[in-house]
Amino acid sequence: MNTYKEGTHIPYAPTEDDELYPDSDGKPMAVSDLHRRILTRTLQVLDAHFEERPEVYVSGDILMYYVEGDPRQSVSPDVLVAFGLGKKPRRSYLVWKEGKVPDFAMEFSSKSTYRNDLGRKMELYASLGIQDYFLYDAEGLYLSSPIMGFTLVDGVYAPISAGPDGGLHSTTLGLDFYVGDVGLGIYDPVEDNWLQTPAESALAHAELALARAETAETRAETAETRAEQQTIRAEQEAAARQKAEAELSELREELERLKAQT
Repeated sequence: MNTYKEGTHIPYAPTEDDELYPDSDGKPMAVSDLHRRILTRTLQVLDAHFEERPEVYVSGDILMYYVEGDPRQSVSPDVLVAFGLGKKPRRSYLVWKEGKVPDFAMEFSSKSTYRNDLGRKMELYASLGIQDYFLYDAEGLYLSSPIMGFTLVDGVYAPISAGPDGGLHSTTLGLDFYVGDVGLGIYDPVEDNWLQTPAESALAHAELALARAETAETRAETAETRAEQQTIRAEQEAAARQKAEAELSELREELERLKAQT
């Protein structure tokens, strides 16, 4: 097994077809800062979600060539997920070398792309056999719904119906997609949690640890206050008891004097 020491260059695979199949089409990754932010976050949360599964490959804006010998036949999904491939770094996705197409593809639709996303590209993905195809409209202007999902049925994409809460479930990924505060929210119904980036997860853990520490401190302060109150009550009770005993002693002495006078 090949090992790579720190500082050495990890080769991309495959590399022998780099000249025939370029790794860039010269187009920008996203059409706007909003698209780029949400797309980057989506890739990060999917990467983090499948981090412990070495056979799952997550990528985005990578050129996928689907006809060997014809570099004109390529497409670049904004997001793709493929099972059974492994996480080796790639410059491009050559379908005939990988042995399969991705299982999931997603496009971030814009004014210049939504017609193609719903037309030629959808037909292409269906013909290639990509099981689930999702579309997201960050501006909410170009698609009939901000999120649209399709799954392959007998070679044709069938729409995925939204659940009662508006989420779209990808059976391929086992995840639900929503329009949320972060733009695009992805939920894991099995683990019952929202997918987060590593930074968001670290912040959440830090906030939880701080909340627990503050709770423990509050409990300690409450216990200390209760102990102080108990001490004060005990001192008050002792003083009252001493006072009562002194008054009783004075009464007894007075009674004895009265008896002596009679």
